[in-house]
Amino acid sequence: MRRIFTIIILTVLYTSTLFAQFGIDQNLVSLDAILSQANTYKGSTVKIAVKIKINETWHINSHTPNDEFLIPSELVILSDKNISISNIKYPTPEEIKMEFSDKPVSVYEGEVIIFADVKFPIEVDEGQLNFEVILNYQACNNQSCMPPNSVSAISTIDIVNNNTAIISLNEKLFSQITTANSESQKDSNDSVASALESSGLFFGILIVFLGGLALNLTPCVYPLIPITIGYFGGQSEGRTGRLFVLGVVYVLGMALTYSVIGVVTSLSGAVFGALLQNPIVIIAIAVILAGLSLSMFGVYEFKLPDSLVAKAGGAKTGYFGSFFMGLTLGIVAAPCIGPFVLGLLTVVAAKGDVLYGFLMFFFLAVGLGTPYLVLAMFSGKIKNLPRAGFWMEGVKHIFGFLLLGMALYFLGPILPASINYFILPVFAILAAAFLLFFDKMGNDVKGFKIFKFIFSFLIIGAAVYALYPTEKKSLDWVYYSDSVYETALQENKKIIIDFYADWCIPCKELDALTFSDDIVIMESKDFVTIKVDMTKTMSDETDRIRNKFNIVGMPTVLLIDSKGEEIERITGFVDAEVFLRLMRKIQ
Repeated sequence: MRRIFTIIILTVLYTSTLFAQFGIDQNLVSLDAILSQANTYKGSTVKIAVKIKINETWHINSHTPNDEFLIPSELVILSDKNISISNIKYPTPEEIKMEFSDKPVSVYEGEVIIFADVKFPIEVDEGQLNFEVILNYQACNNQSCMPPNSVSAISTIDIVNNNTAIISLNEKLFSQITTANSESQKDSNDSVASALESSGLFFGILIVFLGGLALNLTPCVYPLIPITIGYFGGQSEGRTGRLFVLGVVYVLGMALTYSVIGVVTSLSGAVFGALLQNPIVIIAIAVILAGLSLSMFGVYEFKLPDSLVAKAGGAKTGYFGSFFMGLTLGIVAAPCIGPFVLGLLTVVAAKGDVLYGFLMFFFLAVGLGTPYLVLAMFSGKIKNLPRAGFWMEGVKHIFGFLLLGMALYFLGPILPASINYFILPVFAILAAAFLLFFDKMGNDVKGFKIFKFIFSFLIIGAAVYALYPTEKKSLDWVYYSDSVYETALQENKKIIIDFYADWCIPCKELDALTFSDDIVIMESKDFVTIKVDMTKTMSDETDRIRNKFNIVGMPTVLLIDSKGEEIERITGFVDAEVFLRLMRKIQ
């Protein structure tokens, strides 16, 4: 009875509005449609931001009103070119209490922005293309409602050939949204952004610090473990206080590099971790690691100037080395992306405040590095084991070879594939053989000698296994080209696109554990499976692909349905079971 009564009241209000307010200006809502690109390719998707301004004292119903009789706001596109709109992200509505309803009404007030994807068909002709963006709505105030209405704007974009560079527009505006379209990732990103927005600076720093700690669960930071053990295992002089200071300096160096990279990335929109695509940076990292390894073999040691040593009351070596190591390993940690980091990137870019961005990423990296402070102290204490002697030099030699191995690992992406396949296993065999047959340091200590023999044979076994030719199972990948992608769209095929880089450890984990699964391979037969190599260059082509698909970092895997709409976006490692579940959702 109450619902019927409410409907009658609203009907009377609507009818009276038609007559009583007939002469009133009904342009209560204005609309401005803003595209993320000035041009695009056939069959591509472009982001659009629709700015809506609602007159003061008025509101419009949200896209999900709380009552079924209320008319929702709806964003649509009108075009005779088969242009479609998808992934519409309406703003968070306000909940207000109205006299005619017992429960709050979900509305938009003031200025709001709706984000969406606009898909252009393959069949569209090159040249300037116009289309109409329309918002259907109903405006009300606290006393009455206007009749349902609509407001529109004309958008223009150039359709160009595939050899033309894409021109990005309004990057700051579109940095407010993430490109993660899976429900779990959207929820995660939104929660990060909302948590930071609703908290002060102190609590924001606490949130990102805890997020940094959580990053240690991602595989791309695993290489830091042997490097940290290797370096501090040979640098310590044994005092706990000094070990702590060395570890703090190490973490601060890591945090400084990570925060600078994070701020530059968030403000420029470049690929997160893209520095590792630059051969000069890769070579520099390898040279630094190789140089640091020389200290393990006694070639040199880091030492402060004598004047500073005297002022510091006899402070010993290691501070410069620790800070320098931290600076280098900040780059190693930088490619670690996921919903949390994407959410942080969104907040920093939206604010456009360099100091805020620096602080956020600095404390994110401090959280990331805190476990390595503990690891540094533990590693350094190795030198304090009983019966100190020449065996300590043997320990340093082992760590020196670990550092050299990591240097070769980072050189891998810029080496020919045939050489890269052999170089690390062969080095491991040679290093283990040297430790077994030529390095006599510490052999007078029985326990260390046994450890060195076991360690060396394990390394040789792992290297031989890596060299042994095995059949590698994987999806039936084809490498990306515009023609391959557009043909798949034209044929209404489901598509998997894997954006990977050789320096990306989670990418390797996806290949080894997820894409090699027999059921995943079988299920993938219904898809066109495309790989995109983002490893070696920062060329115009790489930037074009990155902009076309809005790629933030690696790994990124897109799952696209037969209508050409992106349904899932994966950033980070997922196991075969999760990936199968996502694949089976694609129609």
